Amino acid sequence: MSSAPYTLDWTLLAFGSKKDVNNLRATFLAAPREISVKRFTQLVKIYLPKGNLIVGIAKEDYIAGFEGQPQFRTLKQAAIQKVIDQVNASSSLHKIYSLSYFQREAKHILEKLKLESVVLINGSWQYAFHNLEAYYTLVNRRIVYDMVSPFVDETEAQRYEATVASEIQATLSAPPKHAVLSEGEMLDIAHASAKSSFDYTNQTGVALGKKVGSTKRYKFLDYSFNRVVPFQTYAMHNGASREKHFSPPNDLNHYDTVHAEVELLIQAQLKGINMTDTTLFINVLPCPPCSRMLAETSISELVYVHDHSSSYAVHMLESTGKKVRRIVNA
Repeated sequence: MSSAPYTLDWTLLAFGSKKDVNNLRATFLAAPREISVKRFTQLVKIYLPKGNLIVGIAKEDYIAGFEGQPQFRTLKQAAIQKVIDQVNASSSLHKIYSLSYFQREAKHILEKLKLESVVLINGSWQYAFHNLEAYYTLVNRRIVYDMVSPFVDETEAQRYEATVASEIQATLSAPPKHAVLSEGEMLDIAHASAKSSFDYTNQTGVALGKKVGSTKRYKFLDYSFNRVVPFQTYAMHNGASREKHFSPPNDLNHYDTVHAEVELLIQAQLKGINMTDTTLFINVLPCPPCSRMLAETSISELVYVHDHSSSYAVHMLESTGKKVRRIVNA
C-alpha cells in the first residue's frame, strides 16, 4: 500500500502485488455517481459492521457515456473524506479505504481483487447493468452484489432532481420558438434534448419542425425527451425496471419512461401546437408501439439517425403515407 494507508490507486495496484488489499476481505462500493454525505453515511452504517469497506472513486468527472450531464456527475473523494477520516480515526475494527480508477478498469478490478461483496449505486453506469461485462464478471466469480439507491429517501431523490434541473436546462440552449434551422441543427436539438433524461439505460430526444417552403430548413416548434415518471429520479431510487427484470436491450415491456415521441405528442397537445405537415427529428427510430401512434398523427415526415426494431417503424409509417429518412452522419 501507499504511504497514505487508506488511499489506493489502481494504476499502482494493477501490475503489482494485491496481497494486502485482498487480505482486507472488503466490501467494494464500485465508483458511484455523486451521492450526499448523508447517503454515504447510511451506507457506511450498513456495510462497515460486516467488514472493511473499499470505496471506488472514478477519475472521470462524469459517468462514462454521460459526459457533461449534471445528473450523472461522479462522486468526489473530497465530499466524503471527513466521514472516512472519522471512521479510520475511531476504534472501529473495520476501516474505509478509497480506490481511485478509470471506469473502464472496473472489470479488471472485479476480476483481480478478492472481494466479499460489491455494492452498486443505481445510475452509476450506462445501459442496463446485466448487459455489461462487469455483471458477467461478478456472476462468473460468484461475487454477491447489491444494487442500491443513490438517495437517502424519496424526498432527497425529488429534491436532487429539482436542484440539477436548471443546470440541465442551461446545457441544452434550445433555440427560440419559430427559429428557422437546418436539418442538422434540428437533429442537434434532438441529440441535446436526450441529455435531459435521467434514464441511464437509454436516452432519446426529439425535435419538431415545420418545413419552410421547398427549402431544407425548418421552423422550430418544440422538443422533448424520454422522461422518467412519476419523477426523473424514480428509477435511480427504486431500481430500473429493465434491471429488475433482466430485460434484453430491445424489450418493450419493462422501462421507466414516457418515450420521447409520446412526451412530445402530450406537450404539443397541451401547448396547442398544430402538427399538420410537420417533421419529427429523432436520434433513435421509434419503437413499434410509438410508430403506430405516430401513424395516427398529422406529422408528415420523420428523420432519424439510429435504427431500432429492424426498421419496423419505417414500414409502418411509410404504409400510412408518411416520409421516413435516415441521416447516418448526424
